[in-house]
Order: sequence, then structure tokens, then C-alpha cells
Amino acid sequence: MKVSVIICAYTEQRWDDVLAAVASVRAQRLAPQEIILVVDHNEPLRERLQSALPDVRVIPNTGRQGLSGGKNTGVAAAHGDVVAFLDDDAVADAEWLSVLATGYADPDVAGVGGRTLPLWPSDAPRWFPDEFAWVVGCTYQGMVAGPIRNLMGGNASFRRAVFDVAGGFRSGIGRAPGKRPLGCEETEFCIRLRQAAPETVLLFDDRAVIWHRVPGERARFGYFRTRCYAEGLSKAMVTQSVGVGDGLASERRHALVELPRGVGRGMRSAVAGDPAGLVRAGAIVAGLAFTLSGYAAGSFRRSHA
Repeated sequence: MKVSVIICAYTEQRWDDVLAAVASVRAQRLAPQEIILVVDHNEPLRERLQSALPDVRVIPNTGRQGLSGGKNTGVAAAHGDVVAFLDDDAVADAEWLSVLATGYADPDVAGVGGRTLPLWPSDAPRWFPDEFAWVVGCTYQGMVAGPIRNLMGGNASFRRAVFDVAGGFRSGIGRAPGKRPLGCEETEFCIRLRQAAPETVLLFDDRAVIWHRVPGERARFGYFRTRCYAEGLSKAMVTQSVGVGDGLASERRHALVELPRGVGRGMRSAVAGDPAGLVRAGAIVAGLAFTLSGYAAGSFRRSHA
């Protein structure tokens, strides 16, 4: 199995993070065929990275500015049977690629993703609920190994051939520098892929581990609020593209099953003597409210566009 690893970068502020991400890919037990570093419309950064990483294919994003354009550029340049995506502020366990590759023994498997753990600036905030770990780009409480609707984009891989079936990541969905912290470009892509090829399988394997750095400003409640609202906006864009049924199937279960369980856990912790449990329970309720308000606002805007 030949694997191309794609890392998308955009800012000099993550210089050390990018170098650490590349180093973790170099240290994989299953060596990648190539490492492709896509730089998002920042020529000085591209030149600096090219000089520092002569063994890495450092290329400019030839698409629309943002994460979707960068990923599409990397896929178009890749030569591997499989393309694996790693965030520019994450590091992978040495077995990461090996575990991802094992999933492709089944020819029906179109994509395999792994577990993303947070690297907090110190201890995790005591108010932060694990059910909302997606806020900081990490695997959240309730994700179970096995078939899954969509992979999380910072720790995901796909057969290169599926992009010929479903097309690429859709511009306008996902992160762009200097704008709201949107997401869901991988969610929309995965749903669109399975709509085009219903027989395909996407797997979540929690043995394929990476660690994602969480900067201090993202450990604050203000970012939690903003990111939840932005996720709601993103979900509105996803449902416009792939429909409400598929676009919100996993979210309904998470909201109706996992979040109430999380509130219950928080309340029980508070009763057992951990006051922060009550705060975590409140954060779950608040996070759901912020996300729903973003979804409502996004749906309203698009219905009146």
C-alpha cells in the first residue's frame, strides 16, 4: 500500500508545529511514499519551508484559499494509492500509517480515520466537556471504532480513486485564514461520496492516534462559544449540499443520546464532590444551544439568499 501524506499549512506562526508534524510522518513504521506540504497562498512561507525541508514536496495551493482548496491541491499532486491527511499542528504516533493501511485490506473500505487526542497548553480546562472535543479538532465522547458516517479531516485517509467518484472537497465549506472557525468540509465530502457510491465503507480505527495541539486561546470559553456557533453555520451549508437526512443523521444521535448522557455524568460527578461536573453539564447545554443557533442562522440566510 503506497500512501501519500498531505499536510496543509498557511501561517508562519505554526512553523515549529509544521516541522514537528513532518518529523512525525518521517518517523512512521510504514514509510509514506511521499510527504506533500501544501502552502495556502503564502509564497514567502512556501519558499522558507522548501528550503528547510528539501525531502518534502512543498507546493502552493492552486485552488481557492482555504483548507478545501489546499486538500484538493494535495490530492491532485499525490501519487499514492491512498492519501492521508494530517493537521499542520498535530503529530502522529509511529504506528499511525500502519494502522490506517490495515483498513484497506477490505476492498469496500474507501476511507479510514483515527483517534485525535488534545495537547492542552497545561491541564485540560475543568469545565470542558469531552462530548465537545470536536471544538478543538479532537475525537469526542461517543465515537466508537467501526463503520462511521464521516471521518474527521485532521486524521483521515482515503483511497485516491474515490476522488474520481465524488470529486474533491467543496470550496466555501471549511476553514479559511482570517475568517470564522468553520469546518465540515470532510463531513460534506464523506456524505457525498457515500451518496455517489453507497456500497463504500468508512472506518474509524481508534488505534491510529495523533495528538493535536490546542493553543491557549482555544482553551477559553469564548472560543468554545464561537466555534460551536460556526459549526452550526457549517452544518447548514452541509445540509444544503447533501440534504437534511444525511447531513444531520449523526448529529441527531449525538444530541439526543450522548449529550444527555454527558449532562448526567456531569451531575453525578457534582454530587460525588466534583463541582466542575456541574459546570461541564452546563457547558454541554450551552454548546448545544450555540450550535443550534448557528444552524438556524445559517439556514435562514440561505433560504433568503
